[in-house]
Amino acid sequence: MMQLFYASTSAFVRKVMVCAQVLDITPQIEWLDSAAHPIERDERIAAFNPLAKVPALRTGQGLCLYDSRVICEYLNAEFGGALCPTSGNARWISLTRQALGDGLIDAALLARYEFSARPEDKQWSNWADAQLKKVSAALAEIEQQVSSFSQQPDDIGLIAIGCALGYLDFRFASLNWRAVYPLTAAWFAVFDAHPAMAATRPHS
Repeated sequence: MMQLFYASTSAFVRKVMVCAQVLDITPQIEWLDSAAHPIERDERIAAFNPLAKVPALRTGQGLCLYDSRVICEYLNAEFGGALCPTSGNARWISLTRQALGDGLIDAALLARYEFSARPEDKQWSNWADAQLKKVSAALAEIEQQVSSFSQQPDDIGLIAIGCALGYLDFRFASLNWRAVYPLTAAWFAVFDAHPAMAATRPHS
């Protein structure tokens, strides 16, 4: 059986969980809870990933894989999925959309860490503002592309974007991004209702 260190609040972990749901392999994974933190290292995770970051997977054959991009592609290949196009423009579009979603998550995380992980006297609001500017730029790009998106989690790029938007809802509700990006909001209302997305929504 595969083993996965995870955290229910991580958008990167959610990508893996959505893929597992779509591929119908969730029961084949032992879900190992963790205490991943940007400062306080969880050495249990380091047994699978020397960076001690989630998600971190050990396959049934003992191969350790990280990060979410590698794990999602492994699951898709190992279980005959169609989430990762293998050739032509479809592959590059999918991978670029995954990078856009992952980059949005990264920027949001850095903004959150500035205030949740740093002591108050060391916080730098300009840094957080710069990260949130990246979030806005990513949302603007999604708004430009969203009319061509599938409404199903059938592509790793769209799964990444969906998980990124879900993370904004979870940690940055005050951004009210739907008011500025209505096409993205309409798409996400349908996409996030899919059972694989609904079953993996983050919770504290």
